[in-house]
Amino acid sequence: MTQAIKVNKEENRKILTGNHAAAHAFRQAKVEVVSAYPITPQSPVVEKISDFIAKGKLNARFVRVESEHSALAVCCAASATGSRVGTATSAHGLELMYEMLPWASGNRLPIIINLATRALGAPWSVWTDHQDFITVRDVGWIQLFCENNQEIYDTNLQAFKIAEDPRVFLPTIVGYDGYILSHTMMPVILEDQKEIDNFLPPINHHINLSDISKVKGVDPVTTPHIVKRKEGTAPGYYEYRYSLQKALESSIDVVKQAHDEFAEEFGRSYGNGIYKTYLTKDADSVIFAMGSIASQARNALETLRNSGLNIGLVSLRLFRPFPAEDLRNLMAQFKNIIVFDRDIGYGYEGVLSYELKSALYGLNNPPFIKGFIVGLGGRDVSDDQIIEGVEKGLDYAEKGEFSNKTEFIGLKLDELDFLNRGEK
Repeated sequence: MTQAIKVNKEENRKILTGNHAAAHAFRQAKVEVVSAYPITPQSPVVEKISDFIAKGKLNARFVRVESEHSALAVCCAASATGSRVGTATSAHGLELMYEMLPWASGNRLPIIINLATRALGAPWSVWTDHQDFITVRDVGWIQLFCENNQEIYDTNLQAFKIAEDPRVFLPTIVGYDGYILSHTMMPVILEDQKEIDNFLPPINHHINLSDISKVKGVDPVTTPHIVKRKEGTAPGYYEYRYSLQKALESSIDVVKQAHDEFAEEFGRSYGNGIYKTYLTKDADSVIFAMGSIASQARNALETLRNSGLNIGLVSLRLFRPFPAEDLRNLMAQFKNIIVFDRDIGYGYEGVLSYELKSALYGLNNPPFIKGFIVGLGGRDVSDDQIIEGVEKGLDYAEKGEFSNKTEFIGLKLDELDFLNRGEK
């Protein structure tokens, strides 16, 4: 499916940065508690939310804290009282939250984080890549990634609906490229509040500790085994992990459903909610990428097609849970897949590359898959680099040279020769 916009919504069009698109989504979702600590490039998200609260445009509590760890701790506590809760962060702010991430998922708290992606130090960088987003893959959060500012707004509204679904109750991260989207202004359609209220009703939380007259506790120490008590049987740690895994697995259908309901209500769709395709109907090869790299690949496809290649694009929207079955069904039709990662699975190769290889393992006549690393630390990724990677990947395929070797495109190693020659 391609993105479609209802003509009668044009009067609601605004020119917004990606950060402000996220803030407006929080406002119209009627988030009740926000706690955050500033970090570039996400700070304008929570600054705008604070402004909405100060001007009476959002009836919410903004809790100022001394660190991102405390910010997510506050979000966890607020969510446990039954409130709709969200925050935003980037890079080392997310890493400082890390201890609290599995607490949020383990308690099944439907918190939303907007992540304006930024490279991780050392050395320090404030520019984008996807490494911070990737590091969350093993803590039980749903992870969605956006390509443009309209998608940031739309995905946030869907994220609350997904996270708060009784079949899910899991925290969710909405990722988008720092600066490339966070600070770039684009047209964004803001929907009427009544229609959003119809799409996203008030939260009906499975936990509510707001009545302090009743003594309640969250997160008692569990044992490895099921424990039988007078008041009932308590699951062991193992059973809790199983429950979390099954909730993540079932969330794929909920993501699709929320996306389809949104598309029906507002006239905009993003593929099937899991991935987006472009020029794939007649393609025998595809590019597989996420976020800014998928956007850049759209530009390069015209040149590649004009050169005689039948190639398309699959842009991944849902990273966790990884939609292996959906990708197996889609990718089986292609001969070759060229993967571009703006991240590294250190010690191996790009994470999208090896995740896709794992998902397609066991297919009869599987596609040839070749991955490349691009654009780390905000290094510009050009059409020429995408074309170079495609040509190299197809050359590997023609020669039958399978490789898990990490290959980088766009390095400037020739400019560093003086390090090897002892020159100053």
